[in-house]
Amino acid sequence: MRRLWLLFTQTVTVCLGALFIVATLRPDWIHARRQAPATVAAMAPISYADAVAAAAPAVVNIYTSKRVRESIVPLLNDPDLDRLFRNLPGFSRSHKTTALGSGVIVDDDGYILTNNHVIEAADAIRVALHDGRQAKAKLVGADPDSDLAVLKIDLPDLASITFNNDHQVRVGDVVLAIGNPFGVGQTTTMGIVSALGRNRLGLNIYENFIQTDAAINPGNSGGALIDTSGHLVGINTAIYSESGGGSLGIGFAIPAHAARKIMEQIIKTGHVTRGWLGIEPQDITPDLARAFHLSQDNGVIVASILKGGPAWTAGIRVGDIVRQIDGSTVYDTIGFLNLIAPRPPGKDVTLTILRDGRTRKVQVKVGVRPPENRE
Repeated sequence: MRRLWLLFTQTVTVCLGALFIVATLRPDWIHARRQAPATVAAMAPISYADAVAAAAPAVVNIYTSKRVRESIVPLLNDPDLDRLFRNLPGFSRSHKTTALGSGVIVDDDGYILTNNHVIEAADAIRVALHDGRQAKAKLVGADPDSDLAVLKIDLPDLASITFNNDHQVRVGDVVLAIGNPFGVGQTTTMGIVSALGRNRLGLNIYENFIQTDAAINPGNSGGALIDTSGHLVGINTAIYSESGGGSLGIGFAIPAHAARKIMEQIIKTGHVTRGWLGIEPQDITPDLARAFHLSQDNGVIVASILKGGPAWTAGIRVGDIVRQIDGSTVYDTIGFLNLIAPRPPGKDVTLTILRDGRTRKVQVKVGVRPPENRE
């Protein structure tokens, strides 16, 4: 019995000694399970300060002013009489109104991209830079149909933003909004890309918005929406809001690649040229689909045609249903406009139309969209 007890004691001693040696020489064998979560945590991003530092110097505050003349005594609330007498001495007075917004310096020459509604009808535009400098800005050109405008300032050593050219923006990507909300000063907020290709919002004629839940408020318009590398992915333009005007987590930005194309046209020519067919399209509602005996409601109905325009010349008729443009499916009027607008004037496009129950293809030479037309 004593021999067995000694054998047991020696065995326990040997095991304890072996365990001590293992723990001393290779502690990771024992603690590997406990250390794993720490390794995962170390890999997670903890700050976007580098992205903000790269982009923030290129984001500016924009201040505009406009002198408004109004009648001292409204004439029976009649707008026509009010306009008639407003400019007569003694019948009116003027006061200056101010507004604010944001913008993004896009190159070292001082060109700034912003929203048209930020500078629309302004008498004077002043820009405040991230480094404290201020300058008077000149309007290079604007495009109300996309709500974009280009300004220019003359200052040395300007910081410009880098456009996102590396990857396609995806739903779920982290994005940061930089701007001047409510005039409090440059502010950065964080969110994700909530949706892509938002349209039919009634904001612009041409809509293809990035939706984000990064907080965007009045004053952010024209500011930058950037990725986690500090590259520009959008121009913040609008928010969905209640009467209070604050952010509800639904903001919209014009994609940077689309804004860049419009900006380049404005810088080059002072305006934007868009393709045009002389067609007024109409969405196919379920009622119209039943009336036309259609099995699907994608496409647009030709509601009217401008006499002498490209579609008229090509033989398109009122009542034709446009299904495709150069093989791309037309789903609604917004899609129709967005497919035609980028086509250069003079280029032939092929419309796949449905007429009298038969599908046919018609070639149309793209014209230049006149400013007064809605297409």
